[in-house]
Amino acid sequence: MADMYSKEKRSEIMSKVRSKNTKIELDVRKALWARGVRYRIHNSNIPGTPDISSKKNKVAVFLDGCFWHGCKKHGSIPKTNTKFWKDKINKNIQRREKVKAELKREGFTVLEYYECDLRKNMAGIIDEITEYFRF
Repeated sequence: MADMYSKEKRSEIMSKVRSKNTKIELDVRKALWARGVRYRIHNSNIPGTPDISSKKNKVAVFLDGCFWHGCKKHGSIPKTNTKFWKDKINKNIQRREKVKAELKREGFTVLEYYECDLRKNMAGIIDEITEYFRF
């Protein structure tokens, strides 16, 4: 099945997909900040550059999109260029597993949430994350 857009248009569309500061990230950060939780965002000094982190509390939080990180419930593979997308998503999953193992070796608690879980249970997840940040 051919893509309905030209290569140039598809490239333009994909270039607008955010990798940082997504709506879900902003919502989680706002809720944590309102509870007095202080954190760093996208700290490149921590393996994997977590979305939210605290070196002091040894916590790394990843907020993942269902498509890009292969959510079992909502992740899907496009019908065009299927091999490319399967490989891409599998590499994302493998890279995250390596990063989580490295963080755990360094003593970090790793929290990882899919966007579908955040949409369904934002308050519960905020409670859970807050528990790992000592005031």
